[in-house]
Amino acid sequence: MGRRFGWLWAAYSVSVLGTWLAFDAFPLIAVLVLHASAAQVALLAATGPAVGAVLAVPLGPWVEFRRKRPVMAAMDLVRCAALLSVPAAYLLGALGIGQLIAVSVVVAAADITFNAASGAFLKSLVPRDRLLRANARFESTMWTATVLGPPLGGAAVGVLGPITTVVANAASFLLSALGIRAVGEGEPAPRDRGAARPRAADLLDGWRHILTSPELRPLFLNVALVNGLIMATAPLLAVLMLGPLGFPPWEYGLAFAVPCLGGLAGSRLARPLVARHGQRRILLASGALRAAWSLGLAFVRPGLPGLLIVMVTEFGLILCAGVFNPVLATHRLDHTPDDLTARTLSAWSVGTKASIAALTALWGALAALAGTRTAIAAAGVLLLATPALLPRAADRATAPPSPATVPPSPDGSPPSR
Repeated sequence: MGRRFGWLWAAYSVSVLGTWLAFDAFPLIAVLVLHASAAQVALLAATGPAVGAVLAVPLGPWVEFRRKRPVMAAMDLVRCAALLSVPAAYLLGALGIGQLIAVSVVVAAADITFNAASGAFLKSLVPRDRLLRANARFESTMWTATVLGPPLGGAAVGVLGPITTVVANAASFLLSALGIRAVGEGEPAPRDRGAARPRAADLLDGWRHILTSPELRPLFLNVALVNGLIMATAPLLAVLMLGPLGFPPWEYGLAFAVPCLGGLAGSRLARPLVARHGQRRILLASGALRAAWSLGLAFVRPGLPGLLIVMVTEFGLILCAGVFNPVLATHRLDHTPDDLTARTLSAWSVGTKASIAALTALWGALAALAGTRTAIAAAGVLLLATPALLPRAADRATAPPSPATVPPSPDGSPPSR
């Protein structure tokens, strides 16, 4: 894959490990240090990602017309500085819930901006026939960090306090920025409009591309609904397991840490499965199968049987997601023109985050009205219908040409990656 990709991969690895080391660090600080109420913790959890997504909307066009590597390094430094303000305020005795919300907003907006830039940069760095390999490596690294990070972070919190993991996360972003700098020059220059201010119409270009593409539109709707329903049940399952079912916190953590090995296995299987059966078949099969598991969570019971139900269900779900995610990432890049990549990825992230926030709020209200287990079951039943949103048309496309130079054909495929 080359030295330059190696540095990019190393930068991603250290930052994602830092993120998972600091998993749930802000809620822990709010509860253990600030003695926040449940309403304040909920506000912290919801406000940061939602407001951050809104702030990131105009940043997609801004990223599109600039070199991506400096943008990525800048977003790492922004996240590092924002996170370091938390221990600084703590040492000065000035830390409050408002600052935690503000920092979470900045980090969420920087996350979306970084991801938009990194997807476009990867497309320029890696040959098309190696995109799936690159995305599979990122997916494998993410699931490895998911398995290792929370237990190590939990141990650090227990010994040194929750502020420690925030410092570690900030340091990981600084190291990531250094790794991205080490990638070196060689990025293609952006379009001539690089020095110009983005137009108002640029804000809609990413959305327009997604919603008018016969390939991307159904995938976007499927991902937004599936991710939203899965994430909407996460807090409900926590309430059910830690409350009425009486699982101790360590068993609850184990129930979700061990199944993440399925994501590692799935990401390793993605390339050989695509090589044998084709990208489209694996995309559709893994996309359908990842929706078939969550209904099992409605049947969780106390004790070891319930723990096994959660672990088996989550393992199956995460295994299928581990295959689906890198194939989707590659397929999405294949069906996006180079000069729309950052805007498309930004719009995709904003849309899916908004869907998660809305469905989480809706399912919280449903649980209050009908009960926690009923709400989890309703999400599982709806997930069974989501494969109908996956695309069905024949896959003839590689990367479409820039709409600024060659008009796309009516079905979104390029005229005759």
